[in-house]
Amino acid sequence: MPRRSILSPSDRATLLAPPDNDGDRIRLYTFSESDLALIRQRRGDSNRIGFAVQLCLLRYPGVALAPDQSVADSLVRWIAGTLWLDPAAWAQYAARDTTRRQHRQQLLSYLQLSAFGLSRFRALVRELVDVALQSDKGLLLASHALNALRRQRVVVPPLRVIDRACSQALLQANRTLHRRLTGVLDEGHRTRLDALLALKPDRSSARHTAGGETLRTRSRQLRLSRLVRHRGPGSYLELRSGPPFGNPDPTARR
Repeated sequence: MPRRSILSPSDRATLLAPPDNDGDRIRLYTFSESDLALIRQRRGDSNRIGFAVQLCLLRYPGVALAPDQSVADSLVRWIAGTLWLDPAAWAQYAARDTTRRQHRQQLLSYLQLSAFGLSRFRALVRELVDVALQSDKGLLLASHALNALRRQRVVVPPLRVIDRACSQALLQANRTLHRRLTGVLDEGHRTRLDALLALKPDRSSARHTAGGETLRTRSRQLRLSRLVRHRGPGSYLELRSGPPFGNPDPTARR
């Protein structure tokens, strides 16, 4: 069965979207004198505009131009306008895969960026585990991952890789929560805790997280984990068959 994505279509549409207004484009994509000098070294309008587009995308959102990646016409026109080039030349560049790859390598060196590899993936998962212990929101995890890679000057990989890293971090976080919840319990407490976290038959259609737990179960796990942190392992001795965070008995205040 295919792995369930933790990112929604709307998340995917916004996470790596280049700026779509002039204000953000000026802030993120204004070329320096050294940028312009490097762009002018390319031969022909198509190479210059293609090189400039790649330079902009590597700066933000931090991605390398893929062979099948489309670039918004409005962005191409804006970049071409700043360079006094004909935006129609972009179509010729987009068809040249070898040139695109050569320009990418030159830009990685110029921008002092590192490629994303297996070691970076593992380090990213480790960093995301701390975030996943606090929240299971896919958009939050993915945004943290992108910011971390940009801060480390690493080229952002495709979103499917970010999605997989977030899913693995959630899985490891779930295992950590399970160890925290069960490590101090005897067999009787474990039985009662299992019953507390059991999914009700009429809730079987609830939305699931990437690790397989329902959001309701995940929420209870997080709340119980916080109970351990704030009140200590001994707080488990007070577990009853009812909800652990129910309203107090109103007569107790009298």
